[in-house]
Amino acid sequence: MRLTFLGATHEVTGSCFYLEALGKHILIDCGMEQGRDTFENQELPIPAYNVDAVLLTHAHMDHSGNLPLLCKQGFKGEIHATGATTALCDIMLRDSAHIQMSEAEWRNRKGKRSGDKAFVPVYTMEDALDAIRRFIPHEYGERFELYPGIEVRFTDAGHLLGSASIEVMINEDGISRKLVFSGDIGNTGQPLISDPIYINDADYVIMESTYGDRYHESKPDYVSELSSIIQSTFDRGGNVVIPSFAIGRTQVLLYFIRKIKEDRLIKGHGNFKVYVDSPLAIEATQIYEKNMLGYFDKDAMELINRGVNPIKFPGLMTSITSEESKAINFNDEPKVIISAAGMCDAGRIRHHLKHNLWREDSTILFVGYQSVGTLGRIILDGAAEVKLFGETIAVNAQIKRLSGVSGHADKEGLTRWLQAFGKNPLKVFVVHGEDKVCDSFKEYISNELGYDAEAPYSGTVFDLAANAFVLRGRPIPAEEKVRAARADNAFERLLNAGRRLLALIQQSKGRASKDLVKFTGQINSLCDKWERR
Repeated sequence: MRLTFLGATHEVTGSCFYLEALGKHILIDCGMEQGRDTFENQELPIPAYNVDAVLLTHAHMDHSGNLPLLCKQGFKGEIHATGATTALCDIMLRDSAHIQMSEAEWRNRKGKRSGDKAFVPVYTMEDALDAIRRFIPHEYGERFELYPGIEVRFTDAGHLLGSASIEVMINEDGISRKLVFSGDIGNTGQPLISDPIYINDADYVIMESTYGDRYHESKPDYVSELSSIIQSTFDRGGNVVIPSFAIGRTQVLLYFIRKIKEDRLIKGHGNFKVYVDSPLAIEATQIYEKNMLGYFDKDAMELINRGVNPIKFPGLMTSITSEESKAINFNDEPKVIISAAGMCDAGRIRHHLKHNLWREDSTILFVGYQSVGTLGRIILDGAAEVKLFGETIAVNAQIKRLSGVSGHADKEGLTRWLQAFGKNPLKVFVVHGEDKVCDSFKEYISNELGYDAEAPYSGTVFDLAANAFVLRGRPIPAEEKVRAARADNAFERLLNAGRRLLALIQQSKGRASKDLVKFTGQINSLCDKWERR
């Protein structure tokens, strides 16, 4: 009876844990690493064809994204998840495979001219479809026998439609152990989905710590704040462009806008149009509509019982084809455009930014986290201009952020979830957080809350029956990733220097003209020198 930690250890993405019990080999999550990584992850210590089953917490790619790769490598078992997670993975894994294949096609077309070796996609659509066929859906609260001596139950984690904490009950050689894998624990009070359900007993807890070092701001009045942004933008004659993640965030925005329209909070602009321009977001929204019963919260269910669809309203428009997407920008009427990708690094949102960033009357509204180095972060940090499709676009639009929209529990929420266990588990393993956050949250729950806690590295093996470590993993720096991180830090320092220069310029108003002329010449000289490099 052993647990091996593979991914999301001292890092946020790539969630993967390997459980051995009663001769069975089980994975909990099989996620893709995304963005910047600090440490190397150990590979699965057995061939993929020896894995008997996968238990999946939810559909986000950092938890599910490597399932097609597992199938490509020979996995033939079942994937167990909630019904809503099963439905969302159907579209997300196909979309991921499409991205992998498109990137490979682009690289090979480019590499052919320079004689490079053929680039092979991580996995193909066939691999994704293979994974999708292996899903077995379950309901929240259903306790089922995975194998004789191993039972499983999915409990609502309140993070995303269908997201779950997974309880695994094992009885082997007269020894019983209960493991709880938290998955991503949701923020309370989110629209549409219920708050996390607390679990009251466990021998071992494997819990996330994404926001284990911070507290969320007090929740703003989202409807009023969003109404004000839409009203002022429409009054100027512009568009509200919202880069949004296709699954979860887009549906929450539709929920808010339905309320705005129902209460007639926008004055003078009639039945304004709202465009959802993302095929993936449209498919996801349809899945939300089909999975309302058993997944939506009390407020949303009250609307449904009144015959009101919580995420649909008059004036809601969807665009599937590229022609429909292009047509949006040839309509001069003020409108709201919701499009992916959420960090602006790909997808149709880049076209909408090209058509609206330069307009002083438009607003670009960010509603999600923007990673360092992404186009969304560059815009949010105050760039005066950006490059899009080889063209320099001036940033004249209003840049706004709808604060407080988070799907993750903060430090207080994580603490509340952990303290719901009736008695302290034998051990709490802190995972799924940045390096320093994992350590700080582990120290907090050990020193201040009295738990026996560990923050394991990839490769750690723990004997669940003996309550003892078999092998402790060690941090192995990902050298190439570290170098990339240094490059990002250098760029961040450059951005900060630029902000300092801009502040200095603004403070120079009223100074002697000869000083301003000299300062201008120095700046232009530096710019000319840099452009010649």
